[in-house]
Amino acid sequence: MLAGKDVYCEKPLTLTIAEGKLIEKIKRKTGRTFQVGTMQRTECSQRFLQAIALVRSGRIGKVKKVTCGIGGFGPSPIIPEAAVPEQLDWDTWLGPAPKVPYRALPEMRKGYGGGVPLYSNCHYAFRNWHAYSGGKLTDWGAHHVDIACWALSDSKSGKRDRASYQSRARKITPLNYKFDVEYDQTGNPLVDNKYDIAIKYNIQVEMLDGVELLITNEGDNGILFEGTKGRFFVNRGKIVGKPVEDLTSNPLPGNAVEDVYGCPVPENHTLNFIEAINKKIEPISDVWTHNQMLEICHLSNIAMRLGRPLNWDPDTREVVGDKQANSFLARENRKGYEINM
Repeated sequence: MLAGKDVYCEKPLTLTIAEGKLIEKIKRKTGRTFQVGTMQRTECSQRFLQAIALVRSGRIGKVKKVTCGIGGFGPSPIIPEAAVPEQLDWDTWLGPAPKVPYRALPEMRKGYGGGVPLYSNCHYAFRNWHAYSGGKLTDWGAHHVDIACWALSDSKSGKRDRASYQSRARKITPLNYKFDVEYDQTGNPLVDNKYDIAIKYNIQVEMLDGVELLITNEGDNGILFEGTKGRFFVNRGKIVGKPVEDLTSNPLPGNAVEDVYGCPVPENHTLNFIEAINKKIEPISDVWTHNQMLEICHLSNIAMRLGRPLNWDPDTREVVGDKQANSFLARENRKGYEINM
């Protein structure tokens, strides 16, 4: 953005909440268009847009609970140190993360990158270490928690900033969870040769509007909306439940989905990015609402690592009365990869 570029960035946008604040700062400074790649807001046959339209049209009454099923991981193998593949610049791949040995299980199935093993602290499995990612919480959570928060808001895209929000969290409680490694009292893993993300979890999030948001590894991958008048389930392949069946005799207004989107829905998420650049408006998946949603995912991981509930102030964007938890909101980048702003 400082170089005058508009940005389309893969999700999850950040590794820490502080990184999100920095992106917002530069977005304000430069005025560039910034789109996040949470394409469920546009694509998937508009099932998620239909789900939000159902919620906002009152088809399930007052929303009481939203459950995001995001899957989990099985136990981790022991992943030994290995020779760095010839085609991999390991130091640059690590970037701001701590300098550690390359690890891999070469006897396992191969990844996409010229034979780089899939079971390594590189390629797809980087998601399984907190040094590089946040497990399923920032993988699938960045999709489904995003839709859940969007549905609990009546905001439209185009004029958003931190002055306006979707539904926000006030407390994150890890009801139960399981790691495949032990953690010390500082919230850091005691071994470095196994995946250190949570493999099982049920996390309760209390939203400011009183709705309960549950993030779980259990059940189907997707989102279950429950209200005083009914419930329905949606994922990338289906949207089902009595409120959906009732659309046959009582359809939504013809413009209900477009009203959620704020304009005609383009063919794909990339087109929305291009239209936002041309029209000088915020794209449908903007940095502001993405960061606000992703804070829930980051805080869920922090709560599990520390083993306690976190009271969150969404205005100051700090954990209330918990200095140790607040220390996880940022990290020190490795020498040579500092960001000085």
